Amino acid sequence: MTSDRVTDVIVIGSGIGGLSCTALLAKYGFDVVVCESHSIPGGAAHSFERNGYKFDSGPSLYSGLSYSPSPNPLRQVLDAIGEDLNFVTYDTWGCCLPEGDFDTSVGGDQFCEVLLRLRGEKAVAEWRELQQVMAPLGRAATAMSPAALRLDIGAVLTVGSFAPSLFQHIASFPKLMGAFSPIMDSVIKDPFTRNWLDLLCFLLSGLPASGTSAAEVAFMFADWYRPGVMLDYPIGGSGALVDALVRGLKRHGGELMLNTHVEEILVENNRAVGVRSRSAQAVPGLSRDGKKIMARRAVVSNASVWDTLKLLPTGAVPKQFQEQRASTPECESFMHLHLGIDARGLRSDLACHYLFVKDWNLGVTAPQNVVLISIPSVLDPSLAPPGKHVIHAYTPGSEPYSVWQGMDRKSEEYAKQKQVRAEVMWQALERVIPDVRSRLEVTLVGTPITHERYLRRHRGSYGPAIPAGKGFFPGSGTPLAGLLCCGDSTFPGIGLPAVAASGAIAANTLAPVHKHLKMLNKYKL
Repeated sequence: MTSDRVTDVIVIGSGIGGLSCTALLAKYGFDVVVCESHSIPGGAAHSFERNGYKFDSGPSLYSGLSYSPSPNPLRQVLDAIGEDLNFVTYDTWGCCLPEGDFDTSVGGDQFCEVLLRLRGEKAVAEWRELQQVMAPLGRAATAMSPAALRLDIGAVLTVGSFAPSLFQHIASFPKLMGAFSPIMDSVIKDPFTRNWLDLLCFLLSGLPASGTSAAEVAFMFADWYRPGVMLDYPIGGSGALVDALVRGLKRHGGELMLNTHVEEILVENNRAVGVRSRSAQAVPGLSRDGKKIMARRAVVSNASVWDTLKLLPTGAVPKQFQEQRASTPECESFMHLHLGIDARGLRSDLACHYLFVKDWNLGVTAPQNVVLISIPSVLDPSLAPPGKHVIHAYTPGSEPYSVWQGMDRKSEEYAKQKQVRAEVMWQALERVIPDVRSRLEVTLVGTPITHERYLRRHRGSYGPAIPAGKGFFPGSGTPLAGLLCCGDSTFPGIGLPAVAASGAIAANTLAPVHKHLKMLNKYKL
């Protein structure tokens, strides 16, 4: 098999982590190619259209993107590559909880009003005390930008520039390294507030407070509960964020190859030197061996930790490393409901987002118990035809793959199971739009098998579920020279900030230190 292409760096997968890595590498001056199996870039954050409705496939809640400088690593990547996009800002979302239906917002004061109404003055006093406890931890968690991190000796210089700020907060670091639950337990006794914090932790990490790191929660408190804070929604949906990263990648000379499924990472002399790929679509006349793309500097995998292992030849990494990575605990998968509806006669005060909890006693991680609802056309009418709304409801990281495993997606059994397992999302939606089923124009149901098929995700998972204090995320490094990783398997936290940080760390590790320092200084990171 002859080489079809030689480049500096190959990135496998065009999720937000992979695109952040690739765009930064192109900005640094590398010849870089990203190989994407799907026909659409963006991974779990891609957008797709049906009958004039534009759907977000994954994330729907954004913050820290509409201003600079920002602590959000994705905003930092966009600044570094010179790309921007338009946002709508808002501060309120709806809650459909066992206690009733109400609106809440970012910022500490309004939630105190909710607590006063639902739980009384004692609960408010506890929340105020928690805010005071979290304030220094929040300052410590944001004392250094993840954009300064790299995996070589150059980190002495890039991280060292933050040394004075880090030293000021040194007393907070032991608490940040552990789980959030001991901090919560020391202050919060009210059961509703404890449930609420468990829910926020689950949305941050896929785990309750006992498994979520205090650093993640501290970062959230610093971001969501500061004065004047607003949430952001990108005009055009998550696809607009993907488009901005792709624009930056191409403008700086990088290449995006869609429909290019990587089947193997090529290894020579104990070093990753390229990839063997095939077209994700049948192409007449294409060799079964596919294409061979060689990398002068490195291969970066944006695939999950489990899927990356599948790409490595036998014996490419030590057996102990292989077994350790393969045994990484995983988050469960998702159920999705994408709807296009007739909006005529709907109430005018619909929020963009709603949180639904069926029963606190089941626990926030229980299957079929928590549903998130997004109606982004409330903020961005361009996502739906005139007089219509686009809706995305999903059960976040709690749908067991085991109940779907081995099913034929074309079978009657699969169709019936989709109907049954989607019912909780319909029930949640009917708390917001009681006649939603009579308004339907487009109905799409996604399952763990959908994730596995379209996103090439191991068991449809959204990433590792590593409890704080009981293990560490695998990180970007590997024992195989020339192979780095990025994405949700390498950096703690679920969502765009975590994966963008992981991509930046991989790119910065390959960049010359002087260029990395120049980037940090220029964008005040």
